[in-house]
Amino acid sequence: MSALTDRLPRSVLAASGATLFAGVAVVPRVLRRFRAKPVGVAEVGVDGPIVRERPRRPLRGGTSAAAADDVVDQIEAADEDEEIDGLLVRLNTPGGQVVPSDDIRLAIDGFDGPTVAYATDVCGSGGYWIASACDELFAREASIVGSIGVIGSRVNAAELADRVGLSYERFAAGDYKDAGVPLREIDDDEREYLQGLIDDIYEQFVDRVTEGRSIDPETVRDTEARVYLGTDALDLGLVDALGTRDDAKDRLAELLGVDEVDVEAFEPPQGLLARFRGGAEASAYAFGAGIASAVVGDPDRELEIRL
Repeated sequence: MSALTDRLPRSVLAASGATLFAGVAVVPRVLRRFRAKPVGVAEVGVDGPIVRERPRRPLRGGTSAAAADDVVDQIEAADEDEEIDGLLVRLNTPGGQVVPSDDIRLAIDGFDGPTVAYATDVCGSGGYWIASACDELFAREASIVGSIGVIGSRVNAAELADRVGLSYERFAAGDYKDAGVPLREIDDDEREYLQGLIDDIYEQFVDRVTEGRSIDPETVRDTEARVYLGTDALDLGLVDALGTRDDAKDRLAELLGVDEVDVEAFEPPQGLLARFRGGAEASAYAFGAGIASAVVGDPDRELEIRL
């Protein structure tokens, strides 16, 4: 063999070596294309207002809710699955509670692999908080995106209490322990204190978006918690591209370096009735919802500050 190679021109030997090297480099790609099963991708959904746990009954109007604990469990299960290499996140939510939203964001951020989210009807507030952890975000042209803000509310029943002869007696340790109680007017100090809490959470929101979406913080603040159609959100850099679920799936395949992915739905078990309730029912809620802070309960009740 050595005698044969000695008689071959150097150019032929060099070409043969280059061909061999190219062939070795191509082998992994060929093997990926002809592997028995496409690369696995998990799909999880955040549908409806975001809460801590799945409510026993549907929310007002029959709207379903996105239980953060369930979503986190599914993301962690996908991360532990050896056949799952990527994460596809479906977002159809007007927002919800801060800490549950952040728990989902942290679970996505900790996922070992590329993550791509796509918005259907609504990706507002807490939904956008979650999207800030994903590598990329897709939206439809008519999707509602944004609402980067925080809202807190309380019922002021002081006048009604006076009319019906109710009085409020205070037994509390700490000047602000009963701040926001609905049976009396709040004073300026309490109002400033409660607004300060909302402002602090808003700054956290801005930080999440700035870090996750690589958007200038002033640009985020300039949105003033407005919602945008997908086309406008793209112009502002709030989303990476316009497209459907299939487009998001194809992009995830690109990030994984393969031609095709096999999507597996990771969803918590639920009853038949819940399956018929889609997150689209929450669309109308998006305009008034914002992201509820960790200290704010149901807007029809008093403002709650819990230890």
